[in-house]
Amino acid sequence: MSSPYHPYDPHDRHHPHDPFSPSPRYPAPPATPSPSYATYPWQPPIPPEPTAPPRHRTPDHPPLGHHSDLRILRTAYRWQRRVATLTALGYFTLFLILSAGAPGFMTSTVTDGLPVGLLLALLQLPVTWLAIWLYEHTASRYVDPLADRIRKEAAVDAKREAGKREAGR
Repeated sequence: MSSPYHPYDPHDRHHPHDPFSPSPRYPAPPATPSPSYATYPWQPPIPPEPTAPPRHRTPDHPPLGHHSDLRILRTAYRWQRRVATLTALGYFTLFLILSAGAPGFMTSTVTDGLPVGLLLALLQLPVTWLAIWLYEHTASRYVDPLADRIRKEAAVDAKREAGKREAGR
């Protein structure tokens, strides 16, 4: 069985008269290009080939996404989240570990009628407030000034790009 689409293969187990044998591997027939006109009148017109976009020159300064200030901002924000989260969750985790692992310590009294466990539980609220204060303090001192500076630089870059586009028209 030799044809232009199926050369003879001695290891091919396909038998031409057996409908249950594995089918031969025929290559796809060559593709014919579609006509440049509509075959039927109800077909929409064929859109023209898209043209290549104009090449832009590289900017004089790096784009804002690669700016080192963004890396600094991300790092400051990451530290801000970690400090506030570890303050609140760390204290609560310590409280849970002491409750489960040291019940004798937690039931001992600090003053007459006030056990250590109750005192530590009542301190959870001030520790949460401390975590919130740390978050706000680091935001106003480190993160917000960086974000404001980056925002101003982005506005200046946007105005510069808009001016270049207007001048190029």
